[in-house]
Amino acid sequence: MPIPPHFPTSLGHDAVGTPREHGESILDSLPRVGCVFADDRHWWWIVPSGSHIGITWPPSTTYAIGARMGDPSWTATRPKPGTDHPRLIHSPEDGSPYTPPIPLYFLTCRLTGSSPHWSLSALDGAGTAATPSGRTGFPPPGARLH
Repeated sequence: MPIPPHFPTSLGHDAVGTPREHGESILDSLPRVGCVFADDRHWWWIVPSGSHIGITWPPSTTYAIGARMGDPSWTATRPKPGTDHPRLIHSPEDGSPYTPPIPLYFLTCRLTGSSPHWSLSALDGAGTAATPSGRTGFPPPGARLH
């Protein structure tokens, strides 16, 4: 999904696909919405790269790294020409193409009846991957915080 050239994408970009029937509700509920694309089955919300790290998006969503769509040519039934390519349906008024991923995540969980699930072990306190020993810089579960 090509981001319009006048939007900076210094954070990279991925896309979160939600079922089409949730699109309007999400658009109306979020305090800020970035670029949104749509095809016949999904609405695609542009988020910063890595917005999938440490969280589990609900099963009804699709996470596209680099906002790249797979080639449907391997499927048994090919979509009708011209209907399967996402098109830009919403462009933000300010200079950022991104929808904030955390509000989008919690809203998609609520709309799909999924419980939010994330893992602190995916990142350490500096925002980098956990060490091979599994240490993350966070206290272990149940530890007393002073």
